Amino acid sequence: MIRAVVFDVGECLVDETREYGTWADWLGVPRHTFHAMFGAVIAQGRDYRETFQEFRPGFDLYEQREARAQAGQPEHFGESDLYADVRPTLSLLRADGLWLGIAGNQTVRAGRILRELFSDDVDLIGTSDDWGASKPDPLFFERVAEVVPFENSEILYVGDRVDNDLRPAVAAGMETALVHRGPWATIQWNTEEAEKLPTFRVESLSELSGQIIDFNARGR
Repeated sequence: MIRAVVFDVGECLVDETREYGTWADWLGVPRHTFHAMFGAVIAQGRDYRETFQEFRPGFDLYEQREARAQAGQPEHFGESDLYADVRPTLSLLRADGLWLGIAGNQTVRAGRILRELFSDDVDLIGTSDDWGASKPDPLFFERVAEVVPFENSEILYVGDRVDNDLRPAVAAGMETALVHRGPWATIQWNTEEAEKLPTFRVESLSELSGQIIDFNARGR
């Protein structure tokens, strides 16, 4: 039985297009160029943070986040950046009686924004900065397991990445769902691992309720 659903943040709940555009602006490069390099970096299986190094060697993302904040240009996302299916899906899953959580690789600042947006909608909001562990580190999923009041096998982790989300969640004994959006899922979608590893593959989060109900009804 799936009793809890935990969502990743970026490109699962939040469309990061605008935010990455502001990073291009901060670097002083055309947005189209930044996005092209971003796609090339992740298509090569490299850490997305290497994109910044291509434009500015030695770039420290944490330092630059602070510099942006001090310059009055902090990273930000809000209601308008949520994918259209997010609110209806959370409401539907809550009505289905499921325990809900949000847990992703996010900063303390992003955690505060998430709590402003979702505190009334979910039972847990946790970030890598809160827990001192970032995906795909197994410790991150140990933290998830510690705070979710069900067995690992009863947790569905929903994300957009095979490498950061699905693979470590499966290793932790959780069920998984891969949502087909954002650059990572677009690049990884037709790989063998993306086809075989997740419990569910969905084009929209709105498909989750029916998929979970069917899964629970057949006992797997």
